[in-house]
Amino acid sequence: MGFSFLTQELAMDLGTANTVILQDGKIVVDEPSVIAFDQTTGKAIAVGQKAKLMYEKTNPNIKTIRPLRDGVIADFNAAEQMIRGFVKMINYRRTFFTPNLKMVICIPKGSTEVEIRAVRDSAEHAGAREIYMIFEPMAAAMGIGLDVNAPMGNMVVDIGGGTSEIAVISLGGIVTSQSIRVAGDVFTSDIQQYMRQQHNIKVGEITSEEIKIRIGAAIPDLEDTPEPFIVRGPNLMTAHPVEIAVTSQEVAHCLDKSVAKIEAAVLQVLEQTPPELYQDIVQKGIFLTGGGALLRGLDKRLYDKINIPFHIGEDPLRAVARGTSIALRNPSQYPFLMR
Repeated sequence: MGFSFLTQELAMDLGTANTVILQDGKIVVDEPSVIAFDQTTGKAIAVGQKAKLMYEKTNPNIKTIRPLRDGVIADFNAAEQMIRGFVKMINYRRTFFTPNLKMVICIPKGSTEVEIRAVRDSAEHAGAREIYMIFEPMAAAMGIGLDVNAPMGNMVVDIGGGTSEIAVISLGGIVTSQSIRVAGDVFTSDIQQYMRQQHNIKVGEITSEEIKIRIGAAIPDLEDTPEPFIVRGPNLMTAHPVEIAVTSQEVAHCLDKSVAKIEAAVLQVLEQTPPELYQDIVQKGIFLTGGGALLRGLDKRLYDKINIPFHIGEDPLRAVARGTSIALRNPSQYPFLMR
């Protein structure tokens, strides 16, 4: 390889909600996938957390964009600028030379050729020379320590921001899978709609997300119920300010339909699983990763419905990023990486 110090290796989980980048197995960037542009000059003025603080609070001169929708790139130019901004965050100390960038990026299993190409092009334009791709459920399985190359069935349900990826993995390959566009973002908009219809109060995306994180639940009767969350906002009819205490029972009720869609997809994948692998899964249980795994009571609800134990992976939010970083260390060991 020659000048290995001139090569910078990055593992990137380019998510709809958050982007996590690891270098040498350490997290160097963990920021919301948001970028802010100056409308007059078209220049990027902020990326990540700084841009998220401006989200839904901008004046007409500033535009904030979430470049990914449903796990795939929706705005090509913004995605490229955002990746560039994140890589700059890591490289701000290095001024003498631009290192060669080698990247492993993870993508949803349901991505089309066009969508995969968009990710590759964005990374190339942001300066990457060598690019590998890995499917999200595969990365999630590796990130929670499952041996993906072993001749046995492992099942992962990765609930991210844009997509829920459900896959059965054996011998380094995905045997059967489903990728559905019901995940964290849908939960957030369910809560937004519920607040509108039920309480006549208008709340933004950021507040809905906070409700989801603070008191979000998949079942109404939790063992350890969080305190109700106070929401402040304008009444839709009068525009007067109102305060409402929202309970986790209400949130469980309003997320019910979306969680049911994830249940249905899990059952569908199980139906398509070969019997020998099915036995392995029943023995080991099914692993939950992604931010959605943190929804209170989700493991219990899925267990009651499907009768197979569900385990929440360690640090589920960053499981995909960790798996991507493991793949980066030794790409030749993992033939499923795509160039």
